[in-house]
Amino acid sequence: MTDKTAPIRHSPSTGPNSPDVWGIYEPDTGSIQYVCADPATRQAALIDVVWNFDPQSYATSEESLEQVLDLVTREGLEVAWILDTHPHADHFMASARLKNRLGAPTAIGEKVRDIAGLWRDIYHAPDAFDPDRDFDRLFADGETFRLGEMDVRVMLSPGHTLGSITYVCGDAAFVHDTLMHVDVGTARCDFPGGTAAQLWRSIEDILALPAETRLFVGHDYGADGRDAPAWEAAVAEHRASNPHVKEGTRREDWIALREERDATLPLPDRMLAALQVNLRGGRLPAAEADGHHYLKLPVNKF
Repeated sequence: MTDKTAPIRHSPSTGPNSPDVWGIYEPDTGSIQYVCADPATRQAALIDVVWNFDPQSYATSEESLEQVLDLVTREGLEVAWILDTHPHADHFMASARLKNRLGAPTAIGEKVRDIAGLWRDIYHAPDAFDPDRDFDRLFADGETFRLGEMDVRVMLSPGHTLGSITYVCGDAAFVHDTLMHVDVGTARCDFPGGTAAQLWRSIEDILALPAETRLFVGHDYGADGRDAPAWEAAVAEHRASNPHVKEGTRREDWIALREERDATLPLPDRMLAALQVNLRGGRLPAAEADGHHYLKLPVNKF
């Protein structure tokens, strides 16, 4: 059950070409959901919103989704886009449910087609997953789209997955599972299709953004000496003090550190359920004759 007191924080616009950003923390998975809005038009994009899923009972619920929609209503925003940065391994994406409620288009990176191919093999489900059907827009690297009066640029940021993307809107960048908070380090890259070498290049590209760019990460699991979740820091802060990739870090040292750390990490407890939902744009498989939905789980593949 989602904690209704979980933090919601506003990162206000800093002036022209700078969006208002709200982060909404989801404590069960340590996920950060984002609302990015053009201050002039009040048009907003919802980014990486969670559809709650209990990995013990396999029951779903909508507390996090409702928390995001409550914020949208309270702030007088109009949702223009429903965005995901990648097919998440730790939670069900709420995109399809949000589209049903709001009518706004859903979008993700175009390399989700390649991710779908990997997971068709893993699930031995050759006819499963059609991203062109299940998302309204598949963004290419470098593509731009409008959010009110603002341009949003898409950066391909592979490594965590082979098709992860970053959304850059003015002085805000939504960098998903590349960096962790500035006092933690970087994200894992051992899932199918992910590599440390790719993630290093993606982080280099992100840290080449202007120093004042606000970076909003996908997860926070806490850190020693810090009691509350955190998810925002500027490019300059990461360059100066991120323990994994601050200036002076050597590529080969980081790759060794990352691969050694990843080898100790278990699979997320929702992963094998989540991928077959998220590669359908946040939809369950079609109901069977009894009216219920069923997931297919591989045995001894991981």
